[in-house]
Amino acid sequence: MKDGVNGVALAVFIIFFLVVTVMGFLASRWRRAENADNLDEWGLGGRSFGTWITWFLLGGDLYTAYTFVAVPAAIYAGGAAGFFAVPYTILCYPLVFTFLPRLWSVAHKHGYVTSSDFVRGRFGSRGLSLALALTGILATMPYIALQLVGIQAVLDVMGVGGGENTNWFVKDLPLLIAFGVLAAYTYSSGLRAPALIAFVKDALIYIVIGVAIVYIPIRLGGFDHIFAKAGEAFATTNPKTGKPSGSLITGGQAQWSYATLALGSAMALFLYPHSVTAVLSSRSRNVIRRNTTILPLYSLMLGLLAMLGFMAIAAGIKVKNGQLAIPQLFENMFPDWFTGVAFAAIGIGALVPAAIMSIAAANLFTRNIYKEFIRPDASPEHEAKVSKLASLLVKVGALAFVLTMDKTVAINFQLLGGIWILQTVPALVGGLFTRWAHRWALLAGWAAGMAYGTWKAYETPSATQPHFGNTNLIPLIGEKGYIGLTAFVLNVIVVIVATFVLRAVKAPDGVDQTRASDYTADAGDPGVSAELPPATAGAPGGH
Repeated sequence: MKDGVNGVALAVFIIFFLVVTVMGFLASRWRRAENADNLDEWGLGGRSFGTWITWFLLGGDLYTAYTFVAVPAAIYAGGAAGFFAVPYTILCYPLVFTFLPRLWSVAHKHGYVTSSDFVRGRFGSRGLSLALALTGILATMPYIALQLVGIQAVLDVMGVGGGENTNWFVKDLPLLIAFGVLAAYTYSSGLRAPALIAFVKDALIYIVIGVAIVYIPIRLGGFDHIFAKAGEAFATTNPKTGKPSGSLITGGQAQWSYATLALGSAMALFLYPHSVTAVLSSRSRNVIRRNTTILPLYSLMLGLLAMLGFMAIAAGIKVKNGQLAIPQLFENMFPDWFTGVAFAAIGIGALVPAAIMSIAAANLFTRNIYKEFIRPDASPEHEAKVSKLASLLVKVGALAFVLTMDKTVAINFQLLGGIWILQTVPALVGGLFTRWAHRWALLAGWAAGMAYGTWKAYETPSATQPHFGNTNLIPLIGEKGYIGLTAFVLNVIVVIVATFVLRAVKAPDGVDQTRASDYTADAGDPGVSAELPPATAGAPGGH
């Protein structure tokens, strides 16, 4: 690490940060409707985004600063196992092609703003809707925190804020400024701000990765040398485990873990509230279908990005915190001015998803907690106001993670978030195709999956600490696999058994407010309107 502040890199970083800040505030005038004081406008961008805007928005939403830092950091720390992120982003698109257009159609037909709105309307269950809303908020909070961790990593490598012994206010002031700006333009512009900034963010990331994948290997003597150095490093024995530090190729014993982690992550990716928010902001069903075919271009980028982990090893990068490996690699390898560009890509790559995530969590709170249980008669204007305030509180909570807790706390909860989100599949994805499952059975299955997944994750050691590992022995099979997928199977079993029991005792069913034609409706079809509020509060059969 270079001594002091890298002035040139910092100057370039600040220039890009100022550019996106101006864009964030100007976005409030972009495609603005006459009446912008409702969740359709503030929280979903007026449901007006076309193919390319949606592509950049979803890319900015899913491929975050933490992805930029954490995926190659996983390769840097353990080798081939970290590549699971590449196949899971490939697997997810055929999966989501089957259900995302249906979700868009029924949400557009009924004016649903969140996935919990849909579950409420489909199963007539306030309890199930609340469970999914709380799951989404809990899973999103640490995800936002990790975006701020990404910004903080860049600032640390640039030497901004001083050392660990510096006064806490001085040390964290740059992050506080970035947080304040993010909060201000999100409050002002809503989803339009990250949608506009995503163009800059994705362009920068593609440029940086394109240059890195060519320039850094040239400086390091080619890929043969890079892989040789990485192989030597992974062959060394880890004194804590007595085993090799990693591997260039996933071994036979790790294949179940690798495959189940990839599959489970693929199933969960588009169920996060921020993913659903970006999907529902699209203007037509075909926009979603087209995006599921072109979004895999980001997976190509992710594969190249992962290679940076091997490059960091070959370059001799030594850091105690693996999250600093890639920022440090950039500072060591690139000229100072391009280091600033790379750091700006990571920093802006944090701002875009953090904005979308805070909006998505705020929409869940407003629609499925505040309006459902506190103020059912809230007007659209009041809903928008509450959601804006809630988005600020969500960001404050995320900032508290970063400033007051060990970073591993946020990381652990983010890993738990994937396990939790996976437990929403039976109600959300299953509900898009069938209403066979009883609403109380879905709630019981969700509770079983959540409890089992959280318990097993807590008692499973990770590579660096005694709790919150991702893989454990799969019951009956005896192979190590992803805890989230095991919890999901338990969830489904409980749903099936409980449904048979509840049907047998003739337990009351909720009222389905949707019709079969709603799931294939498009924007131009008669009767389709994004202006219709979801029929939630006071609907018959809600429990």
